Amino acid sequence: MSTSNPYHSPVLLHESVDGLEIDENGIYVDVTFGGGGHSKEILKRLGGNGKLFAFDQDEDARANSLADERFVLISENFRYITQFLKFYGIRKVDGVLADFGVSSHQFDKAERGFSTRFDADLDMRMSNRNALSAYQVVNNYSYDDLRKVLFDYGDLRNANAMAKVLIGMREEGEIKTTEALKKALAQFLPEHKKHKILAQVYQAIRIEVNQEIAVIREFLEQVPGLLQKGGRLSVISYHSLEDRLVKRFIRAGQFEGEPEKDFYGNVNVPLKKVGPLIVPSKEEIAVNNRARSAKLRIAERI
Repeated sequence: MSTSNPYHSPVLLHESVDGLEIDENGIYVDVTFGGGGHSKEILKRLGGNGKLFAFDQDEDARANSLADERFVLISENFRYITQFLKFYGIRKVDGVLADFGVSSHQFDKAERGFSTRFDADLDMRMSNRNALSAYQVVNNYSYDDLRKVLFDYGDLRNANAMAKVLIGMREEGEIKTTEALKKALAQFLPEHKKHKILAQVYQAIRIEVNQEIAVIREFLEQVPGLLQKGGRLSVISYHSLEDRLVKRFIRAGQFEGEPEKDFYGNVNVPLKKVGPLIVPSKEEIAVNNRARSAKLRIAERI
């Protein structure tokens, strides 16, 4: 990928695309297009009759669209994958790839409000069409809802106290910017842990704003119905919330409870795990630090 592209270098690029076992005449979907790195690699392996559909709700990603007659970029959230593929007459595909990471471009664009490095309006929306923003989460959520967001999505031990402080600060005036948010939470940010804790706070709010966990659940539930028999799912996740959902769905075909068994005790699940969990090499992490928490899981439609 060109060094002028502000999007990140794709994590686990070859491993994730290898996991799809691409048929050169097959139909594939990259649900997290971003800078187009994974899509370019898939297109390299497709023949003239192959087809690749990509999804990305971020308006900035359109600038990376690929001039290839085998490629279609759909500017929508991948929670609507089945609906939009049907629009193009596609009911079954041979493989689906997802990379749940936030792109470097989104972090580096200060006004988006994703990064702890810049002062910006509290936004954190992956699409400006989303109604909910970080401003609304921080300023309008109840104590219980704020506490739950910070604890569930940020794994913050001080979630209760943080929520209480934010509610108190709101009474003195709106918290409008990322810098104001940092100041409000200053007592919870000791210098030696400041960046780590802030990253957890930002992650929690970002996940809530973009409904990331709900989106992943809805997406995974649609995958078995979309994949041909023998079709592959290749998923890269970056934190335990995402990875647990993926691991659980591949293993059990659902997110909670135990899967139903037939009379003989066999579990009827739509997907089977392919190979072990894959993580980046030390060499890849040295070149691309954001790869350090990535986990790749591959599954096949039974």
